[in-house]
Amino acid sequence: MRTPVAVLTLSLFYLCAAEVPDHQAGDPNSAEGIGIKSACACAADPTSSQINYGELVVILRELKTKLKYSETQLEILRSEIQGNRVAFGAAINNGGNIGPFNTEITLIYNKVYANTGSFNPATGIFTAPVKGVYYFSFSGHNVSSKPMGLRLMKNGEQMVTVYNHAAGNRYETATNGMTLPLEVGDHVYMRLRQDTWVYGNSNDHNTFIGHLLFPL
Repeated sequence: MRTPVAVLTLSLFYLCAAEVPDHQAGDPNSAEGIGIKSACACAADPTSSQINYGELVVILRELKTKLKYSETQLEILRSEIQGNRVAFGAAINNGGNIGPFNTEITLIYNKVYANTGSFNPATGIFTAPVKGVYYFSFSGHNVSSKPMGLRLMKNGEQMVTVYNHAAGNRYETATNGMTLPLEVGDHVYMRLRQDTWVYGNSNDHNTFIGHLLFPL
C-alpha cells in the first residue's frame, strides 16, 4: 500500500513531467530541460536537499486543512440553497359549504399541490423559514345567498381581504394577493370571516399559495 507521501511524490513527478512542452522535453541540455530534470528529481527523491519528508508532511497537512475548509463551505452553500427553496400551493376540495360560523376561523386546505415543508396542512399556517420577501395569493368561491369574507393574515394582523356581499343564488369567486416582507418564524394564514362561507368541491376554487421571492 502506498503511503500518502508516496502518492504525493508520484503526483508531483507526473505533474512536472506532464508540464514539459514537447520541444523542451526533447532537449535535456537546454536550460528548461535542466530545470525540469532537477524538479522531477526532487519529487522522486524526498530525501534530497531541496525537498524532504518533513516538508511533504507540512504540504499534506495544508492540503487537508484546505479540503476541510472547502467541505465546510459546500455545506454552507447547500444549506443556503435549500433554505431558499420555499413554496407551497394548497386548495379546499372537500364538497360542500364551510361556514357560516358565529366566529372567525382559520381555513384548512386539505389538498396540497406542493409544499417544501414550511406550510402545515393540519393548521393551514405557513411559517417563514428564512428572512425574505414572499408572495402570497388566495381565492374564494361561494354561493352568494350568503356573503363570503376572506382575510390574508400575518401574525394576527390582516394584510389584504376580499368580501362578496349576498347577491342572490349564484356562484361567485374572488381573488387577491400581496407581496410581504417576513422575518424567520412569521406566520401567514387565511381566515374566514364571521357569518360568511365558502363552497368547496373537486374543482379547487378555494386556493392558497405562497413562495419566497428572494431572501434578505
